[in-house]
Amino acid sequence: MQIKVCGLREPENILEVAQLPVDWLGFIFYANSPRAVKPKLAQWLEEQEEALSGKKRVGVFVNAEIEEVLNAVHDFQLDLVQLHGEESPEYCQLIRNLMETTSMRKAQLMKAFQVGDVFDFNRVYPYAAHCAYVLFDTKGKNYGGNGEQFNWELLQQYQGVTPFFLSGGIGPEDAAGVLAFRHPQLYGIDLNSKFETAPGVKDPEQLKLFLETLKKGTL
Repeated sequence: MQIKVCGLREPENILEVAQLPVDWLGFIFYANSPRAVKPKLAQWLEEQEEALSGKKRVGVFVNAEIEEVLNAVHDFQLDLVQLHGEESPEYCQLIRNLMETTSMRKAQLMKAFQVGDVFDFNRVYPYAAHCAYVLFDTKGKNYGGNGEQFNWELLQQYQGVTPFFLSGGIGPEDAAGVLAFRHPQLYGIDLNSKFETAPGVKDPEQLKLFLETLKKGTL
């Protein structure tokens, strides 16, 4: 089970989270988000290469220009690009082709989908050829960080082969629910707003306790 902590922004807080048993550090490149990173963070991340060793980096984008995505992959040394808007399969194919046919840094793609009371999972399948993962988030007024959960049982309708991250309002009290949830393509969980003391600032103690609970449950 992979653990992704998203919406990181503050250097000291990033180091605190990186000391925990998490696999992915998520950075938001959407200007309208209160968790959006500043360009100067790229230089700091480069200087912290040893401290952040072993942690994969995810960049979250919403309907961004392809050039912006590719520049961020290079500058922030991203391992995964999370597309959280209305990006089409063709958009994903173009990014992937550019990465594969040039000398620029390579990153995998993940397409996020907002799930409401009902959801047509046929929307997901055209992305399988281009995206290594998908992410299921809660449909809300914002593109992410709404702090609300959807009905996870809807995911039993997902018959795709692409592994997915479970996202949307997962908080400190949800360890038992995460442990109980089963799906053959469940790859990881995405933690964000419910572990914050302020937008973009995670509570390392809450994260630590949550992760220890998951470990005890042999997730």
